[in-house]
Amino acid sequence: MGRDGEIVSSSRESIVLGIDPGSRCTGYGIVSEISGNLSLIKAGTIRLESIDDMSMRLAKIFRDVSALISQFSPSEAAVEEIFTAKNSSSALKLGQARGAAIVACAHKNIPVYSYEPTMIKKSLVGVGRAAKEQVAFMVVRLLGSKGGWAKDASDALAVAVTHLNQRRMSRLKGWK
Repeated sequence: MGRDGEIVSSSRESIVLGIDPGSRCTGYGIVSEISGNLSLIKAGTIRLESIDDMSMRLAKIFRDVSALISQFSPSEAAVEEIFTAKNSSSALKLGQARGAAIVACAHKNIPVYSYEPTMIKKSLVGVGRAAKEQVAFMVVRLLGSKGGWAKDASDALAVAVTHLNQRRMSRLKGWK
């Protein structure tokens, strides 16, 4: 707080890497925040469908996430938690993909924060069971972008924006 109780914001830039892990396609989104203003840096996917061997898929996730960190220097990463899948084999593969992305962040000394899908939806749309299209619409609006990303990239951007929102709220409440 500044004089007379006004909120003084820092003009320091925060860059967050959002990750939507998947064993066939991992989405990523890099978002910058300066003084509460969000902007898109990059969004895309790590395509893994053509790689049959799971260990090679995990290695590609690790390498590509590491390269993104080296290129864009995020200060933090936010990763979507795994939903409870009916198929235990699918849940295991998702967990392995998530683990490869988290290890890439840890290897580069980037702190990682996790968010449940319902929390991401509630943070951006106000409803924990919102449709993916509603979440994507809000991400486009909040980033002032035209959108058009792959759904996995859009989900990763949603994770990054949620993290930045949560950080801002925590600071306002005096938690950080």
